[in-house]
Amino acid sequence: MLSEGPSEINNKRLRYDAFSSEEPLFPGKKQRLPAMGWNSWNAFGSGNTEDLTKEMVHKIKELGLDSYGYSYVVLDDGCYRPVRVDDRLCPDPVKFPSGFKAMADFIHSEGLKFGMYNDIGDRLCSGAEVGIYKHEKIDCNDYINWDIDFIKVDNCYYMWDNATFSNKENARYSFAPNIKSVSIVGRTYNVLEDADITGPCAFVKGDYATFIGTFDGTAPDHSPVGERSSELVFDIEADEPGEYDLTVSYATGKEEGIGCWLQVGVDDEIYFDQMLPETESSESFKDSPAIKVKLVSGINKIRLMNHRRQENTLNSYSEIRKELENISDGRDIVFSICEWGKTQPQNWGHLVGDSWRILNDITFQVGSDGDHGTAAWESDYTTSITSQYNKAVIMDEFSGLDKGWNDPDMLVIGMDGIDENMCSSHMAMWCMMNSPLMLGLDLRRVEKGDWIYNLITNEDLIALDQDPLGIQAKRIYTTIPCSDPSLEYIRDNDRADVLVKPLSDGSIALAFFNLKQSDHDEPITVSVENITDSIGAKMGNSALSDLKNASSFDVKDLFSKSISRVDEKQFTVDHLDPCGCKVFKIIPVL
Repeated sequence: MLSEGPSEINNKRLRYDAFSSEEPLFPGKKQRLPAMGWNSWNAFGSGNTEDLTKEMVHKIKELGLDSYGYSYVVLDDGCYRPVRVDDRLCPDPVKFPSGFKAMADFIHSEGLKFGMYNDIGDRLCSGAEVGIYKHEKIDCNDYINWDIDFIKVDNCYYMWDNATFSNKENARYSFAPNIKSVSIVGRTYNVLEDADITGPCAFVKGDYATFIGTFDGTAPDHSPVGERSSELVFDIEADEPGEYDLTVSYATGKEEGIGCWLQVGVDDEIYFDQMLPETESSESFKDSPAIKVKLVSGINKIRLMNHRRQENTLNSYSEIRKELENISDGRDIVFSICEWGKTQPQNWGHLVGDSWRILNDITFQVGSDGDHGTAAWESDYTTSITSQYNKAVIMDEFSGLDKGWNDPDMLVIGMDGIDENMCSSHMAMWCMMNSPLMLGLDLRRVEKGDWIYNLITNEDLIALDQDPLGIQAKRIYTTIPCSDPSLEYIRDNDRADVLVKPLSDGSIALAFFNLKQSDHDEPITVSVENITDSIGAKMGNSALSDLKNASSFDVKDLFSKSISRVDEKQFTVDHLDPCGCKVFKIIPVL
């Protein structure tokens, strides 16, 4: 394992200042709708095998799930030999005796697509020492030879900011040191009197600034919306243009919020990006070696920062994408980023990925040896349907056909611990939010016509997820008082939400969700004006005009399939079951 730190980043497009670019880093990145398929992890954990995978393929075909769009079959963790052989990935000889190319050939022969898994670090989440770090070229070559169509890449053992089994000392790479002052042009500038702090992460403690970096997004504590990073900025006046020596009064640490890695920039030019010598403690300040910076005459904004938490991760994922692009010769491969939301991938994922996980795993209690695994409607941490929903529901502006998709993890429908109401809302939430629809259950539990089958093959719901407009629903109302339901991060589940989503045929989807585990008996009414005010800008002019000028509306219930005519310009739901939902397609009648 590399211990000195991440490598130099020379490509400005991998820098924080370039995250707002709408141009992907690689020309092969396509506009695509959210992926649909089956992933082995929730059903079998590390216990998946060649025989089990073939059984799942047979069930997909028997149930006709592929005709509804479920086309990707993805081998998750546990399929490799736990160490490399001659520096290459190899299939576990017991679990996958025929090898991965034979597995791909079988899956392709059934008209389905083949996916695999790795980690940007040096090990996988299972601990297998076969992570892709420093093997990007050789591994991507093997993936192409194995004929993959999809790759999910984790970051459990990423050396500089791993998402799990965390070593708190990794913070030395992802946060700047505590900073008390800077000296340049013959003057000392103190944090208390002379500095501005951007963003919500950093703050002043005593006479120094701390937590200069980026919030960890793996846990549910912080909103994904808005600025997630902080910088320390000094306005420095120079009489003459030229090169100047900058020294920084700093103290290092190795814990969340206090690190050793400092970036120094003037406006948008980076002049220093590396570790500073360690100090005795995080409150033992000393001056840094002189850092050469160029100033212009007049006011210069000197930025002290550490965006490495995001930049390193983007750099590592981009290395994989680059090798796949170089080797694949135009092969259409879905790139699923799975860094658990740790580095705020909603800011940069669109540059390289087709989707990005937005939070920790939806469940840690996966299946094995006939156990179906257990999921939860809610939890204090992240392992639940509502934890994922509460974060993803306000992330609509980060997703789209030209970007990619927020990924609140696999569907847990069919696992133990959640009832039919919960599963129905879960499916509807994911479809309204344009989430990837990756089934995670043991498909041998499903028979045609049972409630699980009817739910996962609900064509009207799937059509919301796969609508060609590719616009994620926006929350326009919640029963908990808040300043802006489309942006406010709400974790209190004692509420009901209303989401709206424009559709390509000029209609809209309108969904009511009860997050409580008790009945919601207070009527909720949404007007056409509410809808047009919130999503009118996302609708075409014709669709917007039709919605405003309609004399009545045909309202289709996407669960019961009943259609009713509504003559008023408002829509009301009087009752929602515990953890229940109602989802409608609203069609203007002129």
